[in-house]
Amino acid sequence: MPQANVKMTVRRITPAVSIIDIQGDVSAFAENVLMDAYTEANTPTTRVFILNFSGLEYMNSSGIGLLVTLLIRINRQKQRLLAYGLSEHYRRIFELTRLNEAIGIYDDEAAALHAAGA
Repeated sequence: MPQANVKMTVRRITPAVSIIDIQGDVSAFAENVLMDAYTEANTPTTRVFILNFSGLEYMNSSGIGLLVTLLIRINRQKQRLLAYGLSEHYRRIFELTRLNEAIGIYDDEAAALHAAGA
């Protein structure tokens, strides 16, 4: 059975802001890794999650679907999802799928943290 070729690391920046660093591929096989990272990053005080796509090697439509699932969970908790480090190719995909309207997209970590109020 294929395994996830992805690693996600959680960094708590402030009690309200956590960053999830993504290394590798985001596909259907990344579901457990992504949800485990979300669970680790989600504390009673967390208001903003920032996805760091700087280490992203590949993402397919199943990976986009995982992001939508994560976005729904975060929105239900009245939290926010931001992202940075997307290549031009994936920025374009976020525009085509209109994910950029629901997930704030920033050029770098500093800009995302500023938007998060950190």
